[in-house]
Amino acid sequence: MLVHSKPPAMEQLSKPNHHRAAFIPLIDLSKPDTKAQLVRACEDFGFFKVINHGVPADLIRDLESEALRFFSLPLSVKAQAGPPDPFGYGDKKIGHNGDVGWLEYLLLTTNSSADYHKFSAIFGLAAEKFRCLVNKYIAAVRKMACEILEMVAEGLRIQQRDAFSKLLMDEQSDSVFRVNHYPPIPGFLESDGRNLIGFGEHTDPQIISVLRSNNISGLQISLKDGRWISVPPDHNSFFINVGDSLQVMTNGRFKSVKHRVVANGSKSRLSMIYFGGPPLSEKIAPLASLMQGEEDSLYKEFTWFEYKKSAHKSKLAVNRLGLFEKIVAS
Repeated sequence: MLVHSKPPAMEQLSKPNHHRAAFIPLIDLSKPDTKAQLVRACEDFGFFKVINHGVPADLIRDLESEALRFFSLPLSVKAQAGPPDPFGYGDKKIGHNGDVGWLEYLLLTTNSSADYHKFSAIFGLAAEKFRCLVNKYIAAVRKMACEILEMVAEGLRIQQRDAFSKLLMDEQSDSVFRVNHYPPIPGFLESDGRNLIGFGEHTDPQIISVLRSNNISGLQISLKDGRWISVPPDHNSFFINVGDSLQVMTNGRFKSVKHRVVANGSKSRLSMIYFGGPPLSEKIAPLASLMQGEEDSLYKEFTWFEYKKSAHKSKLAVNRLGLFEKIVAS
């Protein structure tokens, strides 16, 4: 089983500033003044926490329970649902460029008609229950993500309220759903105080990410000055990340936040993330309505397919948008 295998080499990470965590924006989606708060959070942090999100607590609990049941199975059994090509079960390896982490994961399509045939040999009749729970959960978090994006559009005074959300609602939307499991680390007490990377630092390439985890710490985000802060866990709330594509569409006004996960070591951490992406053929460029006066675009136009392909060829920590930034003559 994964929990008994040898962990990858320990890496000394810069210590996060726990006191700054109090400044992570908390936004109540039921309040009338939410639009301005959302815009400010996207500009200042690229990351915020939402409450009164409308996702049923029992749905979250049931899906988390099924996911933990899957991850508790022997590795030889779980491996039948792998490798992720692109969807399925993965263990330690992240992508195809040598990145590794102390985790195992499921990468799933958001296509509600997917048959989840890989899981039938493992779950048996329960595979259908798992598929239904995933579909219900994705529908709920996508609805929340679209509502947030529409409030953001209003806050930016974009005439087309669904300028961002329509890309997630499109039948061809290239969105994915990921379930990460960070198991306890063998010999954690002998780790000499060093941290083990659960998931290395990166930004999310899509438009928006909707994340939740069980009540175990590990998530950290990087501030504009390069300092890392730990994000206190809250299993009743959701955390929202601005993705690279949204940064481009707002011409850099919103910031795609760099984040990472440090393995807890002594406790099992489970996180579930919905990555809201556009259709593969969608052209990504700053919205004309957000360009002020003779302001130039900071980015070359690209399709989501081109950016996704480029991102998959790079290591996690690389500034993937760098290849698409316009070089301004001095």
